[in-house]
Amino acid sequence: MDTVVGYTTYIDLIRPLIADKRVVTTGMMKEVDRVDAALTAAMGGRPAAIVSSGDPGIYAMAGLVLEMCRDRNIDVAPAREITAAPAGDPRLFVEVVPGIPALASGAALLGAPLTHDFATISLSDLLTPWETIEKRLAAAAAADFVIVLYNPKSKRRGAHLARAADIIMAHRPPDTPTGIVTAAMRDNQRVTITTLGQLAAAAVDMQTTVFIGSSASVRYLDFMITPRGYGKKYQLTAPIHKG
Repeated sequence: MDTVVGYTTYIDLIRPLIADKRVVTTGMMKEVDRVDAALTAAMGGRPAAIVSSGDPGIYAMAGLVLEMCRDRNIDVAPAREITAAPAGDPRLFVEVVPGIPALASGAALLGAPLTHDFATISLSDLLTPWETIEKRLAAAAAADFVIVLYNPKSKRRGAHLARAADIIMAHRPPDTPTGIVTAAMRDNQRVTITTLGQLAAAAVDMQTTVFIGSSASVRYLDFMITPRGYGKKYQLTAPIHKG
């Protein structure tokens, strides 16, 4: 890999790993500029990587890369086809490298909140109208999904999380277990289990992922659990015999 492109905060996390690379960084809300820089490098014969946090296909850059390739009529192919490509193949080969999304790392820190069906909703209305987000919140709450909230609060969107909590509380009680994970697996990591009724007052930011339980979710000690239904089918209370 010759060129590495990314949001400055994410690049800073991996600088020791890319000291010998050409690095391009941008600030917030410059996603198009980052993809443009990577495509320009790649089309010029310099293999490029775009760095995302979590998984690049979940609220991240993979979709924008392919969308911009489509809109610019760039002939792209999956990287898995490169071994069979003839010499001089003019296509741009694209590989999406999977990562660990915040919903997975955060769930692991909480215990097992996503063992059953769940819905993931971003509260950012930069690209999605707030009216659409409200409809999705209400539908997920009415269907009794565990709800994972990305981008719960920013300086510009201070009231969205409280509004989301109110929408969800129209369908489930205020004492619903709710997990709050900030900066999962990083040095400034914070993990809290609270309730849906207390969510609006919680300390959250753009590095926070919120897990709102379904009617089946429970708190056990410092864990959040959403049973899948094994207890209805099997005996779970038999004593454990220690050797």
